Amino acid sequence: MGRLRLLRRARFASVCAGLLLVVLAAFTLALCTGDLAVPVADVWSTLLGGGDAGTRFVVVELRLPRALLALLVGFCLGLSGALFQALLRNPLASPDVIGVSSGAAVTAVVASLVYGVSGLALSGAALTGALAAGAAVYLLAWRRGVNGHRLVLIGVGVGAGLSSVVSYLMTRSEVTEAQSAFVWLAGSLNARSWPHFWPLLLASSVLVPLTFAASRTMPALQLGDGTAAGLGARVERDRLALLACATALAGVATAAAGPVGFVAFVAPPVARRLLPGHGAALLPAALAGAALTAPADLLGQHLLPQTQLPVGIVTSVVGAPYLLWLLARANRVGTGG
Repeated sequence: MGRLRLLRRARFASVCAGLLLVVLAAFTLALCTGDLAVPVADVWSTLLGGGDAGTRFVVVELRLPRALLALLVGFCLGLSGALFQALLRNPLASPDVIGVSSGAAVTAVVASLVYGVSGLALSGAALTGALAAGAAVYLLAWRRGVNGHRLVLIGVGVGAGLSSVVSYLMTRSEVTEAQSAFVWLAGSLNARSWPHFWPLLLASSVLVPLTFAASRTMPALQLGDGTAAGLGARVERDRLALLACATALAGVATAAAGPVGFVAFVAPPVARRLLPGHGAALLPAALAGAALTAPADLLGQHLLPQTQLPVGIVTSVVGAPYLLWLLARANRVGTGG
């Protein structure tokens, strides 16, 4: 028994280390690559305080905040998706499927197109919308408790309704305004700088420790409500706390980068496949989210000459086929997702 536990811990550590290496490689490549190529040695020398003024400007002022944002956005989305899928016991549960991202999109588009809001105020509006949408879905799904399938179905409906509001506003706006809003809606890290990074770092430095502290009840909750209650867990209170953390994580990530699609949807199952039998695998899922978002943003920047694709378009290219495969597989086994 002790040997099996050691093997499980060793596998967990090796998977996390492997994902960290992918993250580190993508981060380093993002700082090296661009119109001005910077050697790896010069990048790390600059990060450690050396380098000439030109290299410091390119690496620290232009590339570093975007690279860090990509990692932190992916980390928060991966962790959020893992929480949703584990708590609701549904592989379709993720913030971009159950309406949380749509709530952020509606308030951001309204703030931008109707009131002319931009910058950090726009991010604040998106965060408010995500939290409001998450609360609305939870309340609508409440029937003496929350059932995972019911919450997902209601979330899909709420998300569809909010998306229609976004479409209406886009068709009623000026072309230039609609184009600017569309870039945000696609999930983009283009033109992101340090003022976009610090609020996300501050929020995640609070939310991530809270999430891992609250997740101590996760193993009991995954056994079912009756068993969890028998083990002493306060089921609804604990579930609500974790769902609130998951919604807030998705909200702050969306506020920073727009609704980056499918990261929260794909990262958790990747982590669970790498670590079968490890439950929700929250930390590996968060690292998988960062390992997906950082290379996706790098591809979006450099895949096409003279064109920077929003990171959300690249992640959707990966995520959409996975969603179709998941639905087809569910239909074959008769589970319906």
